[in-house]
Amino acid sequence: MLPETLEFLKQLRERVVIGVVGGSDLVKQQEQLGADCLDHFDYFFSENGLAAYKQGALIKKTSFLEHLGDAKIKPLINYILHYIADLDIPVKRGTFIEFRNGMLNVSPIGRNCSQSERDEFEKLDLQHGWRKAMVEALKSQFPDLGLTFSIGGQISFDVFPTGWDKTFCLQYLEPPHEAGAFKEVHFFGDKFKPGGNDYEIYSSEKTIGHAIETATPQETMAKCKELFF
Repeated sequence: MLPETLEFLKQLRERVVIGVVGGSDLVKQQEQLGADCLDHFDYFFSENGLAAYKQGALIKKTSFLEHLGDAKIKPLINYILHYIADLDIPVKRGTFIEFRNGMLNVSPIGRNCSQSERDEFEKLDLQHGWRKAMVEALKSQFPDLGLTFSIGGQISFDVFPTGWDKTFCLQYLEPPHEAGAFKEVHFFGDKFKPGGNDYEIYSSEKTIGHAIETATPQETMAKCKELFF
């Protein structure tokens, strides 16, 4: 986070309760938001809320492995690895499947790519639809596992049980976790279109969704200022 973003969050937190939800695990979120990111939010949700924190303390963890089991996960992983092996893309690096607490994160290029390679893959993927095609193939191959596939970020997509999207975190803002539910929950996200990993929570009846068209912190801050200052 830029210093200006961090300072804005401090000011915003004086006016409203703030939280962040992302598909990545806590380690990745700390890389993106800073090692002390738990201290900057009232609520912090890793892996769509499967790891939930309040005031920096862990509330609960939920496991993808326990839910699905190895007998179902193994064929899924085998298929993904075969698909990526046969995929003709300019660059492949490493860590094509990241096994997280609540999901699989699948990256055709590999999560070990550089930032420039990441940027280039995103441009080419928009042209060729590699991730979209892979998701459709997985939906067709594994229709009975009760899985949702969500494209997010620049290089990957998430695979998780249906209902384990970002709306999963909203339960921690309601009873019994909270004595009284919040009157309004505002969500700001850039992947808000169908298929994006913000879509479910952006369009949920439990939230007031705000589309961040430019995918920048500046637009998010501007919209927050309009609403809360």
